[in-house]
Amino acid sequence: MSSLHVRCAFLYPLLVACFTASSIWHIHVLKSLCSSISGWHDFAFFRVWYTIMDVQENWPEIEKAAKEKRRELVLQGAVIDEKISLNGGLCSTIYSLKLLNYLEVIQCPSLTEIHGDIKNLTTLTSLIVCRNKLSSIPKTIGHLKSLKVLDISVNNLNALPDEITQLSELNTLNVSCNNIESLPDGLCHCTKLSIINISKNGITRFPDDFYRLDLLSTVIASENYIEDLSGNVHMLSALKVLDLSNNKLSDIPYELSDCSKLKEINFKGNKLKDKRLEKMVNGCQTKSILDYLRAGGRGKGKGSKQADGDGDKADGGRNAEKTQTKKQRKQKKKNEEDEDEVDKLNRLVVKVLHISDNPGAFTVKVANELKDVRPYLVCCVVRGMNFRSGNALKRFLAAQTKLHDDLCGKRTTATIATHDMQLLKGPLMYDARLPPILKIVPLGRKEMTAVELMRQLQLEAEDQRKQRKRQNVSGLHKYLQLLDRKELYPCLVDAEDHVISFPPITNSERTKIRKTTKELFLEVTSSTSLQICKDVMDALIVKMAELNKFTLEHREEAGSEGESDVPPDPASDGTTSGELIIQQVRTVDPDGNLKVVYPSKTDLSTDVGNLNVIW
Repeated sequence: MSSLHVRCAFLYPLLVACFTASSIWHIHVLKSLCSSISGWHDFAFFRVWYTIMDVQENWPEIEKAAKEKRRELVLQGAVIDEKISLNGGLCSTIYSLKLLNYLEVIQCPSLTEIHGDIKNLTTLTSLIVCRNKLSSIPKTIGHLKSLKVLDISVNNLNALPDEITQLSELNTLNVSCNNIESLPDGLCHCTKLSIINISKNGITRFPDDFYRLDLLSTVIASENYIEDLSGNVHMLSALKVLDLSNNKLSDIPYELSDCSKLKEINFKGNKLKDKRLEKMVNGCQTKSILDYLRAGGRGKGKGSKQADGDGDKADGGRNAEKTQTKKQRKQKKKNEEDEDEVDKLNRLVVKVLHISDNPGAFTVKVANELKDVRPYLVCCVVRGMNFRSGNALKRFLAAQTKLHDDLCGKRTTATIATHDMQLLKGPLMYDARLPPILKIVPLGRKEMTAVELMRQLQLEAEDQRKQRKRQNVSGLHKYLQLLDRKELYPCLVDAEDHVISFPPITNSERTKIRKTTKELFLEVTSSTSLQICKDVMDALIVKMAELNKFTLEHREEAGSEGESDVPPDPASDGTTSGELIIQQVRTVDPDGNLKVVYPSKTDLSTDVGNLNVIW
């Protein structure tokens, strides 16, 4: 018997065991064993075994979806990523699920390309393949004629296939956080396109036919290199939200004021030629900016052209020239006064109190065990927020949700938590605990362990999928997987050992903020970086200052909403000035060594031109 036969006979039982186990790891081992046998290609038996093993394994998630004739399939996280890595891509049987309406594959860095016949998924209405490492999108995507939502954000895409313009039913397109330099021509054929997010790319211009999208209501194009916004923007008759912050714009066309439905614009971070307009952009409300554009700004719009024409007809000769000179001087003086008034009205004042000036300042101790769980944390105390007036609290909660969706990446990069300082008992401990031991009173629920809470949320997610066959599950359930395979869970604990925060899942009902809250304790946690925590906290404080200013200017009447309806006391809460007071908070290690203090001198250095930070 040859040495090859001896080796084959020796490995035969092991190979059978690997095949019987039929897990991906065992199959991977089997392939390696077969490949290592010198001359095995000449041995028919092993050639057959290797061929069997080389066939992609059917994933149980896909088999279950096929068996139950499910219309929604969600694949995400480390387990799926490992399968994709070993298979060299998605399992090909996924393309046989012709009943699918919703397909989501996220957080799988091994997914670099989409192979297979994606065109077979003809009933697909939502395709979510974000937070992967895709370098391209197959041209066959143009065959998905029923597709309404396409989210390919946070990948490595350099370009979009022209075939995207064939998606006539497309309503929402999200290609943010890629390396795309241009949008394909022909987007006007996506006649039902309503929402487009192209932020954080390298795009320099909108294609000419972009302005022919009659139903386009939301355009998010921040952090690109866009140099020009065409006057044809007035053709976007359904436009409600336009975000072109942090681009390369030098002008804003006055035709933008003809978009009658426009409710929210953002041009911050652009170096505009009209410096008065630039200051207004950094502080004023949308209506003020549109009124300024409508009036012609400094002689470039409709209003000023008409005024100049009337002046030319009414005056003549030298008297007209003198009169015009006087008018110009008068107008210049008025403009300067207006600019000063705009600066004064739009100034956001934030005052920072140092720890050294407050011996009773909060300190948060951070456990060493958090290093491999969720290690990054920044905190601060905020006074001066007025939640009593009208819908001030609702606006604040809505702003927090928007930050979670945008800057925090649906809570995957960072999470914000807010607490009523009057309900806190320090010192605080940022700890890591076993799931069965960690107990919390979640918002709107009774006390339970982390295990019980996670199980309950998973059941609710499953119920939602059944009830909303064509809709995605709520935001809460999308980040449950962030704690997958974690032996310890992060939590913020007060002096009485009450868990007041369980990031990134929920806060505690014990410290919930209400309309009567005068002083807040803010926390931002992350498993990504300390800097993202600081960036999110900076953005949150700026937003709080803006909301406080809005509440002060509109002077809404107090509303109870089930809370105490006692009118605010200016002498006690200091909200009449709109000034926010930020108290520094230190985080330290178990030995008391300083980890971080927020805010520090390098924090709150945002691009908001009207933000005045007093140290």
